[in-house]
Amino acid sequence: MRALGEADYLALWERGASLHPLDRFLLALHTGFPETSIQDIAAWPLGRRNIALAQMRRNCFGAALSGWTACRACNTQLEFSMDAAAIAESESPVTETIMHNGQLYRLPTTSDLAHLADAPDLDIAACRLAALCRIDDAADATAPDLETLGEAMAQADPLAEIILHFDCPACAASFDESLDLATFFWREIAAPAQRLLRDIHRLASAYGWREADVLALTPARRAAYIDMVQA
Repeated sequence: MRALGEADYLALWERGASLHPLDRFLLALHTGFPETSIQDIAAWPLGRRNIALAQMRRNCFGAALSGWTACRACNTQLEFSMDAAAIAESESPVTETIMHNGQLYRLPTTSDLAHLADAPDLDIAACRLAALCRIDDAADATAPDLETLGEAMAQADPLAEIILHFDCPACAASFDESLDLATFFWREIAAPAQRLLRDIHRLASAYGWREADVLALTPARRAAYIDMVQA
């Protein structure tokens, strides 16, 4: 895995601004794992994808991951924190296929999620996903029990969805919420990229430096120049 620097954040933010969210984090993962094609990354099981995202996130911003959500019952703001290292150090799924009711299925991938983007509701999305993942595509194959199939897939790939549990201190409501690690990581990439653009603008305006000149400065020296400009 390649370590990302400030120039990478800026390039990712620029290239990803107009992309679908699924394509954004595929681009980010390919930047961190350049030896693997975007097509191959899109074919990873979702748990393997989330492990790779957690590894990149830990290398870029540290292991401590925190954020906010709202209580579903009373809308109180609730803070959460977790250790990204616990995900980053996990093992990928042992097998990428499962047998369910006598039919063979592979685990869902990012490429599959892209095919579900225009599904009008969750039930149709679940049916489409089952059809995409079914390896035995015989015409006489029986329709799967989607609930038990989903449970089997979740058991085979437990990190495909990262679930956080919340107990609201204001109204005592308890609920679970899925953490979209890809979206979370992308926001963390966008924030330093936008700060860097502002720094470039300030120093270019003050000193006439080119963007490359500003990027060549260490963060400490850049901050010192900005302090002098703002003094």
